[in-house]
Parts: sequence; C-alpha cells; structure tokens
Amino acid sequence: MKKPERSRRHFDWMIAGSLLLLLVAISGVALGGTDEARGVFFAKKTYIDKPIPVFADSKKLLPSPVLDGSPELVKLYWATWEMAFKHIKKPLPASGFVSNYLDESFSPNIFQWDTIFMVMFARYGYQVFPAIDSLDNFYAHQHADGFICREVRESNGADYHQEKESESVNPPLFSWAEMENYRVTGDKARLELVLPALEHYTAWLETARKRKDTAHNLYWNNGLGSGMDNTPRKGSGWVDMSSQMVMQYNDLADISAELGRPDQAAQYRARAEEIGERINKWMWNEADGLYYDVDDQGNQVKWKTAACFWPMPAGITSPAQEERLIANLKNPDTFWRKNVFPTLAADQKHYDPTGGYWKGGVWAPTNYAIIRGLSLRGYNDFAGEAAERYLGRIYQVYRQTGTVWELYAPDRDAPGSGTLGEKGPYQARPDFVGWTGLGPIAMLIENIIGLRADAPHNRLVWRLDRTDRFGMENFGFSQVTATLICEKRDSAKSPARIMVKTDKPFELVVIKNGSEKKFKILPGQSNLAVE
Repeated sequence: MKKPERSRRHFDWMIAGSLLLLLVAISGVALGGTDEARGVFFAKKTYIDKPIPVFADSKKLLPSPVLDGSPELVKLYWATWEMAFKHIKKPLPASGFVSNYLDESFSPNIFQWDTIFMVMFARYGYQVFPAIDSLDNFYAHQHADGFICREVRESNGADYHQEKESESVNPPLFSWAEMENYRVTGDKARLELVLPALEHYTAWLETARKRKDTAHNLYWNNGLGSGMDNTPRKGSGWVDMSSQMVMQYNDLADISAELGRPDQAAQYRARAEEIGERINKWMWNEADGLYYDVDDQGNQVKWKTAACFWPMPAGITSPAQEERLIANLKNPDTFWRKNVFPTLAADQKHYDPTGGYWKGGVWAPTNYAIIRGLSLRGYNDFAGEAAERYLGRIYQVYRQTGTVWELYAPDRDAPGSGTLGEKGPYQARPDFVGWTGLGPIAMLIENIIGLRADAPHNRLVWRLDRTDRFGMENFGFSQVTATLICEKRDSAKSPARIMVKTDKPFELVVIKNGSEKKFKILPGQSNLAVE
C-alpha cells in the first residue's frame, strides 16, 4: 500500500488530534472539569462482587507446560503462578475500584506499568481470572481531561501524584496491554469498552508530555515516571517514552481496525510513523549503534541503558540498526552479563554489579520489552537464547531462596541489592509476582515453548525450536482449549511428530527451520508430521 505523503499525513493527524482534544475539553466543561468527574470515558461504573480464585482449585484450568529437557523451568512456572494467585485482591469499599485486580505485591497503591506488565503473563490464565480487568481501576479514575495517574491509592482511590508533577505518568502502554490480551482472548467487546478512555488518555499525553520549543518535538519523562527510578538519564526527549507513544498509536490503530473504523486506524498509524521518523532522526547514533535521549536542542545524552532498545518493540528499526543493537546486547562488556540484561550497561559510570536498583539491576519489564522486540523483528533464536539465560538465573536464585524477586543482580546469582542514594542500602523484595511473573510464565510460553496465540483469526502459531519432548497442555485462546505435544527429535532438522487435542477447531501454523506449514485442526485428536 502506498504511504500517504508526509504533509497530508501530518495534516490529517492534526485534525484528528484537535477533535480528540475538543472532546476532552467539551467533557471537562460539561462536568465542571473537577476531580469529581472521574471515569467519564469508561462505561463500567460499579463493582460487582466476584470470588477470588484459589490456586489449588485453579491449577487444572491453567496452561500446563511440557518440557522434558528442562523440568526445573516447569517447577518454576507453577511456583510463580501460585505466588500470583496470592496477590489477587478485591477492592476496598472506599476505593471506587470497579474490578478485582492482580496486585503488584509491594505497595498500598496500584501502579500503571506494573499492572500492564502483569497482564502480559496473567492473560494466559484468563479463563480463571481476567487479569486485564485490573486496568479497569485506572480507567475508572481517569480525569475529565484524559489524565490517568500512574499510581492510585488502594484505600480511597486518590491519585498518589498531582497531575502536573513530573513523575505522574508511567510508560503509556495501556493500548499495548489491551491488544495483547485481545490476541489471546479474542474479546472484541472489551476493545469497545476501553477505546474512549485510551483515546482521551493519548490526547492528554500529547499536550502534557511534550515540552514547548524543543528541536525534536518528542516526549519526555523522568526516572520515577519512566519506572527506572534512579537511572542517571536526562533530557527532554526520552527514547522509551517516545517509542512507547509509537506503540500506543499503533495499538490504537489495531483496536480501531478491529472495530471497523479504518479511517481512524489510518490516522493513528500515520501518527505512529511520524513519531518513529523523528526518533530515528534525532535519537539514533550510528557510531554507537544505540538510541539515546536528547536535550532541548536535540543533542544526544549518552547513557547506555535498557531504554536504548525500546524502538525494537515499537517496530521502527531497520535491519541494519537491529544488527547494531543486537551487537550491543551480545557484548559481555555492556549487556550480555551473567544475567541479562542489566538496566545500566556494565561499561557505564555508576554501574553496580549487585544491581543498584536501576543502575545495573536486571528487571522483568525491560527484559520482556527487549526480548519481545527481538521476536517481533524476527530474531527468535537470540530471543530464545536470552530468555533461557534469564530464566536459568531466576531458577538458580529460586533454588537458593524458594521465591522470585523484584530484581536480580547482573553479575551473580542473587536478588538485586545496592544503595539508593540518601535512602541507603536496598534489597530486592521477595515473592514478587508482580511483574517478575513475566519470565517464568510469559517467556516460557512465548520464547521457550514457542507458542503465540492469534485469537482474532482463531489461529495458533508454534515455533519448533527445541528437540526434547515439549509443548503445552490445556492451552486456552479465544474459545479454544488445546493440548500440543512435539515428540523428542534427534536434531532440529529431524521430522517432527506432533499430537494435538482440541475441543474446538482452529488453524495451527507450525514454523520449523524457517519454513511455515498450516494445518486445519478439528475437534478431537490429530497426529501431524512436519518434515
């Protein structure tokens, strides 16, 4: 398809953006624009009491991994699910929350980006607990101007930050979580429910997260707002925030397309492309093979951090740029440490080999973003290798301590520790599921076993990268529950024998040695041979 000309694309977006802002303004006037006008763009208004699921009763309903060559990862998988179930909560009466929710496990507040990343693993248990509903409590507290605070008190539903505070915004990834959940559940009605809130939030970000008169016209955040609390980064254009805005617009485009709104989808897609072009113009450093933050004048502020790699999941990198980025990820002097990937590269000032919080600590959300970016850009072998290295280290610490942790040390098998400035010594929190479930659950399913659900098309994609007997029992997507087992093989090039059981028909796409083969799977048991 021919791309629209830049001037027309920019003009179309300006019209669409103005309309969104006008809608926000009209809503604010109609409702007085006060703090009492909360959740006006979200139709779900009241909490309906539902029981909290219990792990012992629910285990049989969850996807069950088969990994004959890595039984320790199966053990870690189930231990992580059990911890997650302990952190499902009902709202307190004064909170104004409208849904049960998966809690981040460390604070009396709910956090935006913690919850978004918890959805990324917990969506695989949606038949037992719809983790995506955890986001409802943010939408229900959205302000009439579109603002959603990154942190909301569980006791009374109050924002933890004032709207104009610099750290009031977390990574804008609500749309990403909604689309990724939809790809597993196929629940189109939810997209209808959440789209107004997402659109008004995005319109607010356009006015509140850009600084006037910068050369680059990109988006800013700070350490606390970005989630990388004590990162040394500075600047008025942040790589991660700007790349996340690309993702936000692309996912809004996908949601709009799914809901039969092609013109709206095209406008959002064009906006994403425009931001991506500016990121590549101002932030890419050819000499270093990294993306850097920029100051008002567009000068690069060169810190090597995990944020340098967000353009990959945003889909704005070229193959040549990806080779350079991957070279940095594979460099043992920077990011390819005993545990991958430290959030501050090992050759940077302030790097802490014990973790140092975000000055070297290995964190689940940034690892998931990096590894997901590798997969999306076609580097599945390296994504799998990185996931195995990361999960191997998590398991070693689990074996020593009996739990999973908030963050990990990059250069030893230990939870992350260090010093947080004036706050003094810091030790990672245990039982952190919480977003640490991303590795043992989501990466195990997506990168180790190699399954990707495509519920809108009633399709399951399976990469056969292992040679041991492996697969997944009781894997749910859309209305389908399926078991898929690949028998042990002598080598990756050997023919694969696959057994599939399903209660409903679906299309199975098998990728083996770079070749793709499609099968129409009918209810009952099927035995497949893939050369």
